[in-house]
Amino acid sequence: MAIAGTTAWRAVQVTIAPAPRRVDQQPARDLVAAEQAAARFLTALGIDLGSESLRDTPGRMARAYAELLTARPFDLTTFPNDEGYDELVLARSIPIRSVCEHHLLPFVGVAHVGYLPGDRILGLSKLARVVELFAHRPQVQERLTKQVADWLALELAPKGVGVVIEAEHLCMTLRGVRAAGATTVTSTLLGTLRDDARSRAEFFSLTGAH
Repeated sequence: MAIAGTTAWRAVQVTIAPAPRRVDQQPARDLVAAEQAAARFLTALGIDLGSESLRDTPGRMARAYAELLTARPFDLTTFPNDEGYDELVLARSIPIRSVCEHHLLPFVGVAHVGYLPGDRILGLSKLARVVELFAHRPQVQERLTKQVADWLALELAPKGVGVVIEAEHLCMTLRGVRAAGATTVTSTLLGTLRDDARSRAEFFSLTGAH
């Protein structure tokens, strides 16, 4: 019972979410030097750059590769898992555009990224942002798959992480063996998604990867 002339207060615990962390990947770029190098490269291959349609190709080539090799910065936004959600969170068919580090030819496809939440959950759009972060650099698909999974495990501390990437490599379909239509599938599983057979099977079933 409250005493006259006094105020009764109830203690309230306030949880302050950490501020979003800014993720930047802005390598030093010299587009002028890149354009000059592109012009020398094309000329060395016997391509005449004197025509109107090819005159600006070195500049376009330099800007195109700069775009392919530079990811956009983003804020890593996470939220408290107040409801204790403990089922799989999965983003399917995230578009991937990367560049094979062996031939500097693109490889394109989709990524399926999922995790079993721990104390925090991730803004869904950030799953696609993380894929872009590691895709926009010279890559091999195996490393890209593991980098995405390892980064989520480190930054989010979930109970499990799964990443599957399906991609077509132009260095394989346009040159060399010229295996048109061939796709490469890679996967990385961490935590519960690796150790628990039922969780692993659910992940692969939901991704549609076989």
